[in-house]
Amino acid sequence: MFHLTALVTCIAIGFYFFTSINVARARAAFGVKVPATTGHPDFERVFRVQMNTLEWMPIFLPSLWLFAIYLSDPIAAALGVVWIAGRILYLTGYSQAAEKRSRGFSIQALACGVLWIGALAAIVWQALHA
Repeated sequence: MFHLTALVTCIAIGFYFFTSINVARARAAFGVKVPATTGHPDFERVFRVQMNTLEWMPIFLPSLWLFAIYLSDPIAAALGVVWIAGRILYLTGYSQAAEKRSRGFSIQALACGVLWIGALAAIVWQALHA
């Protein structure tokens, strides 16, 4: 069973839901009406956090699960927690200024890269040695 990876998946989805709520709040606070995605710079940064998180989810989630299946549930979950921590740093940094998003982005990208490379290597290894 993959209980740890499942838990991290739920936390990641919860984080994404949180970013969606932040966008709704920012729309109200800065008067940006649907369907506009531009307006006040503070709104635009909140919106980009949500969209960037969404853009990374299709890379992160399959990599997380393939790593868990082919290598290790606990290690996948740990890397998933690092990804979420990077996303939180990205959110807090970007909320202050666009220039402050890089550290969080780099952390989450590295965690995701390790998950993807690890999963790919394990799949190829098992395919060649089956």
